[in-house]
Amino acid sequence: MDTLISNPKEQFLLGAGLDVLHFESREWLDTINFWKDEVRFFEDLLRRKETSNKNKPEYENMLINLDKIHSDLFDDLEENIVKHEQLLSDIQLSKNGLSDNDYRQKHIHIHSEMDTFTTDFKTFKSIVFNYIKGLE
Repeated sequence: MDTLISNPKEQFLLGAGLDVLHFESREWLDTINFWKDEVRFFEDLLRRKETSNKNKPEYENMLINLDKIHSDLFDDLEENIVKHEQLLSDIQLSKNGLSDNDYRQKHIHIHSEMDTFTTDFKTFKSIVFNYIKGLE
């Protein structure tokens, strides 16, 4: 029998108070800032390796382009979270037509984006690490 096993943390958080969801959103922004630092590190590392080793310029260019794509995705994801936080502010100000359900639904969507991006970013980092290891 196939059963869907949901993430208990996700289920807990979505039933939690808006302050808990706000805290998770702040954590997401901190995570994105950390990822941006990591990307800058990878970019510097790749540039140093680029000048010292010209064995695989196509692969190296691909990694640099991937880095730029990830940077753009960071900005989009960060912008979505900031807008999400603005929605919370509007809810707290009791603006007409808004409910905490709107915030919760958006939170579910961003949570899914963060999970997907986390997986993709881990793959990206693995590619970079393997490439750098292959140069040494």
